[in-house]
Amino acid sequence: MIRFIYAADLHAYPLLANTMFRDRAEQFKTRHNWDVTVDEDGYERDEYDRDNPLYIIWENADGTHGGSLRLMPTMGPTMVNDHFLHLTDGVRIESPLIWECTRFCLAKGSRPGVAAALMLAGGEIMQEFGVDHFVGVIFAHMVRVFRRIGSEPEVLGTEGEGRDGISVALWEFTPEIQARVAKTAGVTPELSRHWFDLSFGGATTSTDVRAA
Repeated sequence: MIRFIYAADLHAYPLLANTMFRDRAEQFKTRHNWDVTVDEDGYERDEYDRDNPLYIIWENADGTHGGSLRLMPTMGPTMVNDHFLHLTDGVRIESPLIWECTRFCLAKGSRPGVAAALMLAGGEIMQEFGVDHFVGVIFAHMVRVFRRIGSEPEVLGTEGEGRDGISVALWEFTPEIQARVAKTAGVTPELSRHWFDLSFGGATTSTDVRAA
């Protein structure tokens, strides 16, 4: 199932949080050899995890992490503005209608459809929080993966070529995209909304994700 959890509330889900940060270390440090920090507990965390972002997490039946992503409004610190301005020709992306999506992570052996389920859940945030777009930095070759999922982003800028290329990408969410992504995920929009309601009590909210 999908859970929507603010960083300040992760302590209530210790197994889910611990396995998420360890899976991030496995994916970003071990498999991709990114320049990220892994602490003595084997967790991959950065300064943005301290800003109380909102996580969307696939929870396996045993309570462990199956996949996740991290969301932050672009009105505060973001990776795209702090580290990747050269990909947008120096133009800062700052709008209450645009949130940044980072640390898209899949656990080893995660079931087919988890990536799409996370994107479908992201659509719930866009619909209920009044967000028009997500922005994120991705490997350029991942565009075709998102296309297969059913949500191809608009590429704003790219550096490098082939599997080494990185891009700043922008996603929107429409009823047509929702239908395609839901089909890929094997999750109905109704179930996706149910998971959202379980996390937020059935009430929509526009609370700043940095609010403690």
